Amino acid sequence: QVQLVESGGGLVQPGGSLRLSCAASGIIFRDYAMGWYRQAPGKQRELVAVISSGGTTNLANSVKGRFTISRDNAKNTVYLQMNSLKPEDTAVYYCNAERTVVYKYTYWGQGTQVTVSS
Repeated sequence: QVQLVESGGGLVQPGGSLRLSCAASGIIFRDYAMGWYRQAPGKQRELVAVISSGGTTNLANSVKGRFTISRDNAKNTVYLQMNSLKPEDTAVYYCNAERTVVYKYTYWGQGTQVTVSS
């Protein structure tokens, strides 16, 4: 059974930082691209950052220079370091694992709330 468990969300003031973690089980973690998505109320889910199985990263323009994605294959965990947070970063953040081998395999975590407010 595949599980992606996010943690680290919470309430933070504008300009503050948070570090999200996503611990994976039930998959061969090193073979999967790992991503963070977010969904704000009334908006579609959007990609925030992704890191390939080889470590290549890609970030949305809205978070470049503020967010960093990394992974620790020994711990089966992906991280999202979020600095200089803005109110518009407020959303539920979801962890995603994806691999395409003949078929596309994709899994989602349950989400963690991030609220940026004074």
